[in-house]
Amino acid sequence: MSERPLAVVVLAAGQGTRMKSSRAKVLHKLSGIPMIGHVMATAQALQPDHVIAVVKHQRSDVSLAASQYCPDTVFIDQDDIPGTGRALEMAIGALPEKFSGDVCVVSGDVPLLDSDTIMAARGHHQEHGATATLLSAVVPDPSGYGRIVRDDSGLVKRIVEDKDASNEEISITEVNSGTYLFDVKAVREALAMVDLRNSQGEKYLTDVMEIINDREGAVHAIQVEDFWLLEGINDRFQLGQLQLRLNRMIVRGWQLEGVTIQDPESCFIELGVRLAPDV
Repeated sequence: MSERPLAVVVLAAGQGTRMKSSRAKVLHKLSGIPMIGHVMATAQALQPDHVIAVVKHQRSDVSLAASQYCPDTVFIDQDDIPGTGRALEMAIGALPEKFSGDVCVVSGDVPLLDSDTIMAARGHHQEHGATATLLSAVVPDPSGYGRIVRDDSGLVKRIVEDKDASNEEISITEVNSGTYLFDVKAVREALAMVDLRNSQGEKYLTDVMEIINDREGAVHAIQVEDFWLLEGINDRFQLGQLQLRLNRMIVRGWQLEGVTIQDPESCFIELGVRLAPDV
């Protein structure tokens, strides 16, 4: 099966107020690399035809950091209409008119999601002829996340944001990760139909799923077992937790390459460091 053209859209417009920092959230570092750098490197590894990053807060600094890891990125500014749906709408508007393929949407604050996971989802998306495919996870505490509502056949009926969920929907433990694959034509048409009538007054990207269903498209959800791959960073505690996990992986990798580390729990190694066997 021949692969369709691919565009990657990186959502990186937010300020990240819960970081309580003068620096944009996506510029905070993990293992020596800005959060946005991890995401852009993943985007680059997908070998897409186009990469578009939607920016706003500290635009020049975010764009400079992002372009170091994905030089051919096109940057566009989100306007005053809030919401991820509006951000994607603007990004799709920046694609060439003749583009006909898939759009992969990733978040600038989800740094540990790897290209292999996205490529596996894309394989499923193409094999099943899905209109949209999203990554999900089952979590013990779904508070704050959008809930995945499936139909009897297992397809996604809709995604309900936490603040808009009913008592029944609140109890659902399968949550949305904010990572998607869309047929570009279908999502462009659906986004034009999304309104702002919700508790946040935003243009929700998640509303697209219900519209696609109403237009007889198919929305698939692929559950990712390792939820940490999909975790976003909203505050310094979450930043610290993902930093710990990433550092453990880096340390273990060097140990397997022949490096002796006396106390792995107290050893911090940045991603740019190079070590020789027997160090």
